[in-house]
Amino acid sequence: MGTSYNLSWENLKKNFVELLLVVVISFAVSIPIGVMRAGTEAAGFGAGGVLLGLFGIMFWIFVSAPVTYGVAYVFLQLIRGEKFDVGAVFEGFKSNYINVILANLLTTAIVIAGMLFLIIPGIIFACKLAFVPYLVMDKKMETVEAVKTSWEMTKGHTLTIFLIGLLAIPIAILGLLMLIVGIIPASMWIEGAFAAIYFSVDKQQNPEVEEEVVVVEE
Repeated sequence: MGTSYNLSWENLKKNFVELLLVVVISFAVSIPIGVMRAGTEAAGFGAGGVLLGLFGIMFWIFVSAPVTYGVAYVFLQLIRGEKFDVGAVFEGFKSNYINVILANLLTTAIVIAGMLFLIIPGIIFACKLAFVPYLVMDKKMETVEAVKTSWEMTKGHTLTIFLIGLLAIPIAILGLLMLIVGIIPASMWIEGAFAAIYFSVDKQQNPEVEEEVVVVEE
């Protein structure tokens, strides 16, 4: 866990401006969802509220999810020391668009189903499926293959992934306490930590890749 956050911190210091741009794009894309959610709550169960709710869901599926996957991909690229390309944020709309949409829907459904069973299974499922966005974007895997591969890759690393997510909570709270704007670097740090754990595990399981291996400790 500490190794992932340390690597993310070093990446954050080295690529702050680039990562800031990526996170700003991500936040900008999330604004319409917030607006539609607020409109839905204000309109209640009337026709307007239902319509806004449907628009919000469609926007999340077809626009927000590909950007979220693209952001994860950019963080991974920078963790690996690759050249920054802001266009990679929108890579999810290109060659693997359908699999991005399906993978996001499937993982969300699995996690929600797990949450219905006393919450703990949902947390476990979320940890086991944490690598799906990277596998879809980085390896260009199809939906089911990415889910299965993530489930296998995370064996022996589930606790580490859980602890990374757990530590993200106080980091996010601290960011909010820092005049709200602190949530931006906090989000960058957290996103980088998840990219770092995937990078590390992928390196361990695929030693033929030439980049430097980062050892992840349970």
